[in-house]
Amino acid sequence: MTVSKKKGSSSGKPAAERQNQDEVLLALKDRALAAAAEGITIADLRQPDQPLIYANEGFERLTLYPVSEVLGKNCRFLQGPDTDPAVVESIRSAISERKECTVELLNYRQDGSRFWNRLSLTPISDECGKTTHYIGIQTNITARREAEEALRQANRDLESANLQMKRSLQAAAKIQQALLPEDLPRVDRFRFAWLYEPSEELAGDTLNFFPLDERHVALYTLDVSGHGVPAALLSVTLSHWLSPTAGRSTLVIPDSDTPSGVKIVSPSDVAEVLNQQFPMDLDTAQYFTLLYGVLDAERAELTYVTAGSPPIVHAPKTGKPHFEIVPGYPIGIVAEPGYQEQRIRLEPGDRLYLYTDGVPDATNSEGEDFGTDRLVDTIAQFGELPLEGSLDAIMDQIRNWAGEESIHDDATILGVEYSDP
Repeated sequence: MTVSKKKGSSSGKPAAERQNQDEVLLALKDRALAAAAEGITIADLRQPDQPLIYANEGFERLTLYPVSEVLGKNCRFLQGPDTDPAVVESIRSAISERKECTVELLNYRQDGSRFWNRLSLTPISDECGKTTHYIGIQTNITARREAEEALRQANRDLESANLQMKRSLQAAAKIQQALLPEDLPRVDRFRFAWLYEPSEELAGDTLNFFPLDERHVALYTLDVSGHGVPAALLSVTLSHWLSPTAGRSTLVIPDSDTPSGVKIVSPSDVAEVLNQQFPMDLDTAQYFTLLYGVLDAERAELTYVTAGSPPIVHAPKTGKPHFEIVPGYPIGIVAEPGYQEQRIRLEPGDRLYLYTDGVPDATNSEGEDFGTDRLVDTIAQFGELPLEGSLDAIMDQIRNWAGEESIHDDATILGVEYSDP
């Protein structure tokens, strides 16, 4: 018996059908490569100068070079004057060693315009494992690179602006510090000392003491609310208002009937004038506290007014230091504060400590304030030190208290001592 055999593959599909499916799949691959957004090329390493044997429409859209013009050429025609030679050398090295390579380099279109190209090169080997071709994928990353460069430029501009601002702040700080006392008043039997520690480059605190005439010395501490430039500007302005220059001073007025040629304005009147001239800014809620006094050296008596400042600590030669508590509204808070003057009569060996709220308000890591009671105890503890040394010791205690938290507010201390004959 004769058995007839059916022609065909083991899959049961006719060869013609299989060939048709392969052709359809190949056409689909061609269409996919052509439609790809990226540029896709194939270079033949077997030919001299490794020319392109394939480029898709994405490559043409990216580079503006017609595919027909680039086939048979090495892809270096995309390079230009600003293409980084080091990147080009890394490409050559990778191809020479038959390795994969991904770089970003500046390329040029046919019309001369530039674009940033993320080039990925992948070797293709034959059945013997020999690298015969390279497939390259070019992606336009110009927008990303330009955004990165814009960000770098913005950072450079910001760094430059910050440097300029820092220099300006340093210059402003020098001006502000120049307004602090340079020469201590020379008054028989009285010693003066001060300590000033801003929490930032510019401070809202300031202080001063200076002679008004042969027997009277003015002294004050003030603290502007807030920090930074606005507080510092107001602080500097107030330093000028509280200057002793006759004719433009809040503290003295010309008077030809007095030996010194000026009449001293009472502390309460000084506070009232400042309250009228510097009402609280409703937009910024900016105001300031003030303790201003006039020391009569002959009478060893301080006449002073408190406008929201912490109380003076009076440290007698014998006995425990204590507060001189005097209520008073900060400057600019109310229209008619009714400031009342107070007097402290000093005995030989007595001291007075004036300070801003950055001293008692310094907090430790647990959020606990240094506090006024601890301040009084500290003043008593270091009462045997010279006046300047006692201020340094007080501030050291405050720094130790704050620790790594640091002092978050400006800290100012002013000391006065009436010495023994």
